[in-house]
Amino acid sequence: MTREQAVNFLKTKPYKLGHLLGFTKLTLLHNRWIIDMLKGKEDKTLQAHRGSFKTTCVSIALALIIVLLPNLKTLFIRKTDDDIKEVIAQVKKILESPQMKYFVRCIYGCDLKLIKSTANEISTNLSTDIKGTSQLVGMGTGSSLTGKHYDRIFTDDIINLQDRISKAERDKTRAIYQELQNVKNRGGRIYNTGTPWHKFDAFELMPNPEKWDCYSTGLMSDEEIAAIKEKMTPSLFAANYEMKHIAAEDVIFDIPQTGADPAFVEQGECHIDAAYGGEDFTAFTICRKSNGKYYVFGKCWRKHIDDVQSEIIKLRQAFNAGRIHCENNGDKGYLGKALRQKGERVNIYHESTNKYLKITSYLKAEWKNVVFVAGTDDEYINQICDYNENAEHDDCPDSLASLIRQFWSKKESVSTYTPIFM
Repeated sequence: MTREQAVNFLKTKPYKLGHLLGFTKLTLLHNRWIIDMLKGKEDKTLQAHRGSFKTTCVSIALALIIVLLPNLKTLFIRKTDDDIKEVIAQVKKILESPQMKYFVRCIYGCDLKLIKSTANEISTNLSTDIKGTSQLVGMGTGSSLTGKHYDRIFTDDIINLQDRISKAERDKTRAIYQELQNVKNRGGRIYNTGTPWHKFDAFELMPNPEKWDCYSTGLMSDEEIAAIKEKMTPSLFAANYEMKHIAAEDVIFDIPQTGADPAFVEQGECHIDAAYGGEDFTAFTICRKSNGKYYVFGKCWRKHIDDVQSEIIKLRQAFNAGRIHCENNGDKGYLGKALRQKGERVNIYHESTNKYLKITSYLKAEWKNVVFVAGTDDEYINQICDYNENAEHDDCPDSLASLIRQFWSKKESVSTYTPIFM
């Protein structure tokens, strides 16, 4: 292959390079994405559904920039440092592949060598720049950008579930994205990839959005889409696969308060909403009321209660929490008895209140006073924020609403459920 043929192949058919490297599911759509990542001039945003191979395309594009534009300095940003290492490692594998080494020999007449190769940086012998900055540098959003300058900046999934449930996280991500404008060299470019999570997340600032949902890429069958939809809450599916947000009128619980000190829930009350198979979650809640606030620690597992009992007991002990409340409607008191046999203090009760009414009455009424402590599962908070009358999963909001009702009952000496002492 001549030099011109090799350059033309990489510039016009990068998805074929992907095929040679083992990424055989890349299509002409991905070819267009990679070419734009490589050759585009303006800042750009690509929102594509989960499983659309957009990060694979970014990895190929980063390798091609190193080979075809070796004197450019590229910054790659993801949410955490660990996320960075995965992609940098993939770029390294692409560069060290026999296929890429063949193209380098055709283009430059020499062997490709990695001069610098760490978990966060890559530089090769192709660069003739004397500034010393690596050709590719990876950073998490928590890293300092002060004094740094790059020709190309790629952000990938810097917006995630944390941005949905935390205004502080959204504000932080927005500030980081705005700072990138100062990091970008004159004539440089920022290319963003990811999925939307909140109406006011950083995607609101990102220009020229191109959106590809699960129905338009042709990468997922109707059966695959249906199977995934069954396993996710509506807003998660909408964000991850349809590139949209649930309508505000469907939302019962707005932006949650998060990040409080876990010490606030010590000596609180506990509740278990148990799952006995199927798609339900086992939800565990510790709640302590202090100065009008409900401090909450929540965990959830898509597991049978028997598989997580020991973990629940350890969590209760770690927080020095008090009684565990659990209903006997579905199991005739089995869970409560099992916990008592293990030395736990348990209040077993029979639930007689409609679940939707309980959640929208007690939890909704006190939502402005609910504060989630650090360490609470993102999925726990997300399930509450997604809740509506037709929600597929209600285990977490039901568990928290039950505990809030318990505090109301103490305050008002009125009980809407019947304790069973066994």
